[in-house]
Amino acid sequence: MRVILADDSTLLREGLVRLLAEEGHQVVAAVGDGAALVAAVEAAPDVDAVVVDVRMPPTHTDEGLRAALEIRRRWPGVGVLVLSQYVEKRYATELLTGEGAAETDGPGAPGARSGGVGYVLKDRVVQVDEFLDALERVATGRAAFDPEVVRRLLARSTRTDPLGRLTPRERDVLDAMAQGHTNAAIAERLYVSRSAVEKHINAIFEKLELPGNAGYSRRVLAVLRYLGS
Repeated sequence: MRVILADDSTLLREGLVRLLAEEGHQVVAAVGDGAALVAAVEAAPDVDAVVVDVRMPPTHTDEGLRAALEIRRRWPGVGVLVLSQYVEKRYATELLTGEGAAETDGPGAPGARSGGVGYVLKDRVVQVDEFLDALERVATGRAAFDPEVVRRLLARSTRTDPLGRLTPRERDVLDAMAQGHTNAAIAERLYVSRSAVEKHINAIFEKLELPGNAGYSRRVLAVLRYLGS
């Protein structure tokens, strides 16, 4: 993979550069703020993915996510993996449901590749295989959400949350869907048949009143539209 890194921590940034190089990937650029990230992607728009922190200079609030949103708009073929200590609900929802998000499990039409999107907490970096798996997912147009991120994004009051209509098993399936797992992977994780998973997913779509069009965005990103803003 060809990757661009953006994090204001020099120690973490250089550590990721070495990690990715050891795994055979090419780090095209490693920068310390959102503006530099956008400039790096503009200079190398054929990269497979970017890894970006949420809070970077100059204000250390949401520069990274705003840069990620701009990249999703301008270069939808570039995968975006947010790597942060924080779960920013409003901006995370906008990023995950934004235009240009990954829509299918399979390959797209020639010249129309859509980059994936993911959100991983920095604690996951100590689990190298999980981090690399998340990066590979977004680079190949799929989704990769940390279970803790999903848990926090889905944690809303059942009085106003349509997710409150779901059964515990449907919530388990939705949680796995939001992490980017396929039906086969969900069946394996929950020790149920694929047909059972499909029935749960259809029930989720019906209870959340999602449109009838097929596609990966319906499975994951459209569901996330019901998260709080």
